Amino acid sequence: MSELSIQAAAPAIPGRLRLFWRSFAENRGAVLGLGIMVVLIVVAALADVIAPHSPIEQFRSHFLTPPIWEAGGDPAFLLGTDDVGRDMLSRLIYGARLSLIIGFSVASLSLVAGTILGLTAAFAGGMVDIVIMRVMDILLVFPSLLLAIVIVAILGPGLFNAMLAVVVVTLPGYTRLARASALSELARDYVTATRCAGAGSLRLMFDTVLPNCLAPLIVQVSLGFATAILDAAALGFLGLGAQPPTPEWGTMLSGSLQYYQRAWWVLAFPGFAILLTVMAFNLFGDGLRDALDPKLKR
Repeated sequence: MSELSIQAAAPAIPGRLRLFWRSFAENRGAVLGLGIMVVLIVVAALADVIAPHSPIEQFRSHFLTPPIWEAGGDPAFLLGTDDVGRDMLSRLIYGARLSLIIGFSVASLSLVAGTILGLTAAFAGGMVDIVIMRVMDILLVFPSLLLAIVIVAILGPGLFNAMLAVVVVTLPGYTRLARASALSELARDYVTATRCAGAGSLRLMFDTVLPNCLAPLIVQVSLGFATAILDAAALGFLGLGAQPPTPEWGTMLSGSLQYYQRAWWVLAFPGFAILLTVMAFNLFGDGLRDALDPKLKR
């Protein structure tokens, strides 16, 4: 590459980033979602510093203490305590860390496995393509939560098994998207030219085709974060995910159902945390999709 072409390519990257941000910032909902995500990440990263108490520490003299603004509230427990005297604020903060870990782990595993399966199906074709896609179709037949419940029932309840179950139920979306994107790229001239130049299948798959399929996959990951967090919370609510005393939002909801009349805060705060997190990732994913593909902009 000549020195002139390098100099021309250098300012192109900041220009594209500036154009992308300008398009993204036009969506106020996406900016709001990004702001909430940043706050969640900071809170999760600094949970050991921010949380006033340990998430599993029990204060025997403070069972179901109401939030500070209600009668009977205690300044030591801003959002009150649960039925065994654990600080709600501390459990919510540590629950944010756990939820982000679940979302990142599930989305990463689904992305890697789905991309490999989708690219393999697109490049191999024939029987390999048929087998992979029929398995994905079978997984899509079942409602996602029901399939996750069946998988966890087979593997046994627990956070790790719940995460594996969510990976399985979200895998078809990534696989089908990667395959469709790869098939559309395989028909282009640059792929034919690279193949004629002697590139092997792996190089053609990961060096040539995959970089041009990343935009829809990135959007899928941002939306998959919300799905992973919501499904993991649902499994925790059913007693199949994280087990007590783990400060997971779905598990916190499950253990508080019997107190919904006399202690509204033990249900409202974990539910609101799930709602806020899922909404933030969905808003961010919608804005990312619009910015990466202007044809989809509403």
